[in-house]
Amino acid sequence: MFTSPKAPMPHTRDPIAALDAQEAHDAERALKARDAQPDPEGGTEAETEAADAVDVWAVEGVFQQLVYSPKGAVEGVLIDTDGIPTQFVTDPHDAPTTELLAALKPGQTLVLEGIDAGPSPKGESPHAVYRFERLAAVDGRPPEPAPPHASVSGKVVRLNHARHGAPNGVLLDSGDFVHTRPDGFETLGLKVGDTLEAEGPARPLATGTGRVIEAHRANGHALAPRR
Repeated sequence: MFTSPKAPMPHTRDPIAALDAQEAHDAERALKARDAQPDPEGGTEAETEAADAVDVWAVEGVFQQLVYSPKGAVEGVLIDTDGIPTQFVTDPHDAPTTELLAALKPGQTLVLEGIDAGPSPKGESPHAVYRFERLAAVDGRPPEPAPPHASVSGKVVRLNHARHGAPNGVLLDSGDFVHTRPDGFETLGLKVGDTLEAEGPARPLATGTGRVIEAHRANGHALAPRR
């Protein structure tokens, strides 16, 4: 369901409480006169502020799926709002947002905030489209913050294996574990002694001797974020 758009923040001025009544009156008239002056772009200050104001809408719906770019990057989400699809478009190069959205699961109730994308020069959309601003809630609670991103470089000293036996990452001579998942490992074709440069969300290893890097990019290859 749609909620009312957030009201733009009102224009604020410096307090004039220290002035007496006549001075306050004169100051108010001077401020009004200033606001009425045209700016270099051809409008008054008040008109410029009104033109710059945008409505940010909060939309609640059930998460359906991620939206992918032709190159496989995450560039948005699709939610169901009372039976009507609603799309939020994100920047595919915004890694923290990608990580945040990639953790979502179908059926979760979301509250997303965004700006109406308006008409597209490529044609009319069959459903509402918003430019993503933020994920406000997941199942009624604030979303878990995405872990910080880090870059790592080093030589492969050991391979790591998933529970079913397939290689799913490597341990570097830096002490960091780079998780590639089996499909990413196959793409990279890594072996002991290879040099690896990777980046992605990072958190400390349970042993406290290094970090776990959830590789989103490694040796020039984009790897799909974990879902």
